[in-house]
Amino acid sequence: MNGNNPYAGAPGVVDAGRPEAAELSAAQKESLRTAVAGIVSQTRTYLPEGYTVGSELSTGVNGPQATVAVQPPVGNPVSAGFTPDADDLETGLDQSDRDEVARGLAASAALQVMTAMDGKITPTGR
Repeated sequence: MNGNNPYAGAPGVVDAGRPEAAELSAAQKESLRTAVAGIVSQTRTYLPEGYTVGSELSTGVNGPQATVAVQPPVGNPVSAGFTPDADDLETGLDQSDRDEVARGLAASAALQVMTAMDGKITPTGR
């Protein structure tokens, strides 16, 4: 069984069966950090006070990963995670993609509040 373990390998060497995660340059890290901060900022503009928006950058098995999450005042948190490819890191994330993520997160967070309130909110207009 020793040779059949897909995660066997010498310490410090990429495990068998797992791809090596690409190292990002300083410029690529800054580009990704700036893009994710823009998504967070834009998501906040769509939501009223009481919603908490944050992000996390990490390195996963397939490379860099970014997550943007929203905690609504009531209801479950929502998040969007993505793993940018090498082209996105070189050219930057497309603005339309960032807009779509921000709008989707805001809409999902608002839906969580509506679901949690379950009709307990009186509409202010028609």
